[in-house]
Amino acid sequence: MTETAAALEIFDGTGLKAMFVNCTLKRSPDPSHTQGLIDASAAIMRKHGVEVETLRLIDHDVATGVYPDMTEHGWATDAWPEISPRLLDADILVAAGPIWLGDNSSQMKVLIERIYSLSGQLNDKGQYLFYGRVAGCLITGNEDGIKHCAQNVLYSLQHVGYTIPPNADAGWIGEAGPGPSYLDPGSGGPENDFTNRNTTFMTWNLMHTAKLLKDVGGIPAYGNQRSEWNAGARFDFENPEYR
Repeated sequence: MTETAAALEIFDGTGLKAMFVNCTLKRSPDPSHTQGLIDASAAIMRKHGVEVETLRLIDHDVATGVYPDMTEHGWATDAWPEISPRLLDADILVAAGPIWLGDNSSQMKVLIERIYSLSGQLNDKGQYLFYGRVAGCLITGNEDGIKHCAQNVLYSLQHVGYTIPPNADAGWIGEAGPGPSYLDPGSGGPENDFTNRNTTFMTWNLMHTAKLLKDVGGIPAYGNQRSEWNAGARFDFENPEYR
């Protein structure tokens, strides 16, 4: 039995959907080093039945802001209302982008802000909208900052309700300073064992966690329903001032 056949016996991702959002600053069709790392993760998911969509954010006219539709707040156009239903249809989100000046790209910031614009909405259980979905991130560049960028992305996504599995980030950087990027000939990026291991672990942990949540109907609702809190429920919380 091959390794892939054995894996298929214990994991079938049929029915799961994943969205990779590439926050490169390059418009299509310019090559994206971040896309190279996305492709490595997405290939594993597709091999196990997960339906994968990749979106390059900068190719779409997504307005800056923290409201679901920025055309209601002075912007002439906004592609986010068309993108957000596709994101909400995904069980897995992977936010991927480059490092610039030691931090996430401006497109990554736009993605996080627009996801945040939906954070006040609730699901059918009265929980925050992103409950029951999982997220991870991929970071590329030729300067230090993978962990800094990842902690910013993963904190933001868990804050709005995404579940973050163990080892949910991976990345590749070359030598500090000017030098080759991930897909450049001779960079060593696609062959780097550390990057390949972390990318593989992230991918599998995302799939495992997404399937677990989907199979049980998401995060149990008691104790985290915003709608019930607003209606007066306190889920065993006792304020000592009112004892």
